[in-house]
Amino acid sequence: MEPVTHRVNMFRKSVNSEPSCIMPVYQREAEASTRTGRLTPRSHRQSFGILAPLVSRLIRTQNEARYWQCTAAPQSTSCHWQLQEECLELSYGGLVMHFDYVWLRDHCRSASCYNSKTNQRNLDTSHVELNICPANTRADDENLFLTWPDGHVTKYNLSWLAQNSYERQKQSAMQPRIIWNSDIYANAKVSPANWDKFMTCDDELKKFLRNFLLYGIAFVEGVPPTVEATGTVTQRVSLIRETMYGKMWNFTSDFSRGDTAYTKLALDRHTDTSYFQEPCGIQVFHCLKHEGTGGRTLLVDGFYSADQVLQKTPDNFELLARVPIKHEYIENVSDHRNHMIGIGPVLNVYPWNNEVYMIRYNNYDRAVINTIPHDVVNRWYVAHRQLTTELRKPENELWVKLKPGKVLFIDNWRVLHGRESFTGLRQLCGCYLTRDDVLNTARSLGLQA
Repeated sequence: MEPVTHRVNMFRKSVNSEPSCIMPVYQREAEASTRTGRLTPRSHRQSFGILAPLVSRLIRTQNEARYWQCTAAPQSTSCHWQLQEECLELSYGGLVMHFDYVWLRDHCRSASCYNSKTNQRNLDTSHVELNICPANTRADDENLFLTWPDGHVTKYNLSWLAQNSYERQKQSAMQPRIIWNSDIYANAKVSPANWDKFMTCDDELKKFLRNFLLYGIAFVEGVPPTVEATGTVTQRVSLIRETMYGKMWNFTSDFSRGDTAYTKLALDRHTDTSYFQEPCGIQVFHCLKHEGTGGRTLLVDGFYSADQVLQKTPDNFELLARVPIKHEYIENVSDHRNHMIGIGPVLNVYPWNNEVYMIRYNNYDRAVINTIPHDVVNRWYVAHRQLTTELRKPENELWVKLKPGKVLFIDNWRVLHGRESFTGLRQLCGCYLTRDDVLNTARSLGLQA
């Protein structure tokens, strides 16, 4: 064991040459021993007691005093923390996390910093020193306490810190989901909601939304086959998003609009409004009448296909998630004059966990590719072809026959839809819903969304 005097000299060197939030050598050794179980917090305090008389003579300035306070506090047995030069390292619940000091000051939940009634920040972040560091740090079994240089005390629940750490978010999905092919969905035996119960019972609405969030599609049956009833059932979930197609649309194959959907032709799988900067979040379909054959609806989980690309060829997944392309809608039919352009990658992912949150796939509306350098174009086509191949595999296709009374809700950011060609009169109504309001309803009912 090295002499005490040598440890004191090393402490002097740390105080004089390093920022005030870096631990002296013996403190780091003590914490390392604590993490390995060789030194308990109690014996740690005893070691500090032996050194304190020698070290106290070294504390000459207020900054050095604060430095000593922030490094010598005893630690909780349920967590271990260490002040590093630019962040606090916290080990709790089997997770090692790192918190920037400005972040720790900015997210203080004290009454003066945060309004718990409105859930809004009171603290003006621009007033926080960017090189701030706690003057004193301690923890018990449930909480972490930070005293800042101005004397303000921040108290954090350890579970809250773990839940909101980058390390936990990196391991967690923003929205729980079950990606599926036709067999997976069929075996799940997802029950549709009942119109009467859906309109009056929050538990039925919650069950419907849970299924919708998990699978990206959900059905309500027993709805009166009218445009008015369809509008009523959709507004139980969210606000209707009005577009250039109106609020509720009601159409047949009369080609009254400049879109292939207004024909009897088959439609390949696609997402709608890819030419919007923010594509519509949810699409609703209700077949009010069909006097003919064909016309089944095709549904494909785009997230399942994207995951297949990620597992097989990560470089292709990364390219589809990084390269922006244009989608465009030009309409010059009758009194309708529209020119819409939306720009974004085919796959939109959260960068911290690589979770796909939106797929923008529409070969009909994809515009001229002029946003990709020539040396990337071919690689993009290769990646896009792989995704298309996955989307078109028969085992990934779910075919549904829409009929009067059966309303289909589709997550347009996830599930692609199409249809087979048909004969006879086929009347469809529906609308788009605002995605934020659907998720708001789900969260209000206690669902993670």
